[in-house]
Amino acid sequence: MAVWKRLLIMVVGMVLIGLACGVPGAHATENGGGAYPNGAEDFMAGAVPPPGTYFLNYLTHYTAGRIKDDHGDNLVPDFRLNATANVFRLLHVTREQVLGGYWGMHVFVPVVYMDVKMMGAKDSRFGLGDIIIDPFILSWHSKNWHFATGVDIYLPTGAYDKNDLANIGRNYWTFEPIIAATYTADCGFEASLKLMYDFNTKNNSSRLPTGQNVKYLSGQEFHFDYTLGYKTGGWNLGVGGYYYKQITNDKVNGVTVAPDGFKGQAFAFGPQVKYDYKNMSFALKYQHEVAVRNKPEGDKFWLKFVYAF
Repeated sequence: MAVWKRLLIMVVGMVLIGLACGVPGAHATENGGGAYPNGAEDFMAGAVPPPGTYFLNYLTHYTAGRIKDDHGDNLVPDFRLNATANVFRLLHVTREQVLGGYWGMHVFVPVVYMDVKMMGAKDSRFGLGDIIIDPFILSWHSKNWHFATGVDIYLPTGAYDKNDLANIGRNYWTFEPIIAATYTADCGFEASLKLMYDFNTKNNSSRLPTGQNVKYLSGQEFHFDYTLGYKTGGWNLGVGGYYYKQITNDKVNGVTVAPDGFKGQAFAFGPQVKYDYKNMSFALKYQHEVAVRNKPEGDKFWLKFVYAF
């Protein structure tokens, strides 16, 4: 085995499994994942609701039994990850308008349980994940089109210890510009897309299995959630998922990790359904990952609840 691959396995074995914002679904970078829980949004992803206050709850479970390398081969032996999270989101949309769009704000508070096993080691953790805030969301609406934009900020509030295998915090900040759009046809067809790009700060308290303390900079990431659906009565039926691609290299103390920078990628797809009832909605979905590189390959299950006050 090449020296770089041995080193990469050691790095993975120590830090790959951390989660951001408390939602399972690791995607390369240090601690195994981009900050955003890919696949979280679905029907009407670009349609921020009208002025008012809303409570959203995301319950999700992620399970993976393989970590893929840059060629799609298994990288880490004896690997198993199971992670469950419940994320509370409060969204408020004001009647104030900026550039013709309604001004809103939101906060996500995640609670996470995760259990990981790899190379004979086991670890588990439960607690508060990394909180997300965005004080300035703008949204625009027309008969068939809806648009939204903002910058989500991921706060390093989750528990993190450089000596642990399972971390539910990432120990660094992420700034994520967002552009989302939804098209709804008069016949009931819908197409939704939420585009995101992540800028990560350094984790100044990372550690290699050799005992060396290092500063780890996770690469920049491009990703999007998508949905194609059809609405009939109170039901929405469709398919959706996400695409993830790391754009820049991971770096340890300023040096690129492995020849390829440990840049991850994944595509996920699966069925989804939503039911609207009075001032509430319920969504259920499943997402299967393919074309995975430099990250765990697994499956996600989601149950989403929305309540309008």
